[in-house]
Amino acid sequence: MSTATVLDLLGFDPFAPDFLRAPYRRYRELREQGPLFRTPAGMWLATGYAPCAALLRDPRFGHGEGPPGRNRGARSFLTMDPPDHTRLRALVSRAFTARMIERLRPRISAIAEELVGGMSGEVDLISALAYPLPVRVISEMLGVPPEDQARFQGWSESLARGLDPDFLLPEKMLAERDAARDEFHAYFGELLVRRRAEPGGDLLSALVTADELTTEELLSTCVLLLVAGHETTVNLIGNGALALLRHGALHRFDEGGEGSERNTAKAVEELLRYDPPVQLTLRFALEDVELCGTPIREGEAVMALLGAANRDPEVFSDPDRLDLDRGPVRHLAFGLGAHFCLGAPLARLEGSVALSALATAAPDLTLVDPTPPYKENLTLRGLAALPVRLGPPA
Repeated sequence: MSTATVLDLLGFDPFAPDFLRAPYRRYRELREQGPLFRTPAGMWLATGYAPCAALLRDPRFGHGEGPPGRNRGARSFLTMDPPDHTRLRALVSRAFTARMIERLRPRISAIAEELVGGMSGEVDLISALAYPLPVRVISEMLGVPPEDQARFQGWSESLARGLDPDFLLPEKMLAERDAARDEFHAYFGELLVRRRAEPGGDLLSALVTADELTTEELLSTCVLLLVAGHETTVNLIGNGALALLRHGALHRFDEGGEGSERNTAKAVEELLRYDPPVQLTLRFALEDVELCGTPIREGEAVMALLGAANRDPEVFSDPDRLDLDRGPVRHLAFGLGAHFCLGAPLARLEGSVALSALATAAPDLTLVDPTPPYKENLTLRGLAALPVRLGPPA
């Protein structure tokens, strides 16, 4: 799709270097056109908090049948509507309750301290901490052998890039996404056979022995849990660390100092609002419906700009300022409604633990590159690298 066509459809060029570095300036300009408006090419764009929240809560909006030509059997419950979504989500939700996730805190802390302890001099914080921590955690939850974890990075990146709307992706990227999905399915197909023969105490064994999923549903659920279980957390840790370092606020996560576990958790919510890992989501009207008083016809698409909604001045005072002491933060970083992020408790805990470990072990951490590069993703916003230096500036 040409840049001109993308601009007509979205109102912005999602892959322009200036937009990738700082999308919130453009979001603010779009919001001036209204909290919900139609772009020249006919896409409904929700930039305000109220229409985004209403869209996510309203069961009359959903994913529908998906784009033409998509293999419906390969879909995960992330892109399903009830009742299939409800059934599949219920089978895995028990492993992601706040109570169950809190039991993982000692293990997550041990991994974070190990990774931070291995850092010295100048390092890339993404590859040294933000990526390996959540990958190891979700792999252990699923029962993926440690020696296999390194195989997933390329597949995960292709699938994460493939979360962008199909109409924005060139054929090459769509092919890479499909190939990565096939590789993942082949891997988990072999692992499922082993777990059926020798079940363990992991989530994958529980899903297999429950005998309530088809093989295709099992495979798509495994891939979703692995990819969604770490990609957004990588971005939370990376985006959060960058914001803290730019504002000289990393010390706020030093739980041995002036911070506390409660204050650290509150600060994570502000980081999620300020620069969320998930920037947008797309829904289709399943029938003729009104959204905040605006008629939307059946089949029309509405793109909710969560990154814009999280900086809506109608809801957040001085929204472009990072305020770690901000009161209760009703952000939309994890969505709302039936599709509220299943892994939110895990992402919150991993983000808090990772940043606390970093602040405690490396209080003099400094940025090497004040404008680090971002991945060319639209849906997921994250850094390609975050070069930092342990110790005072050179």
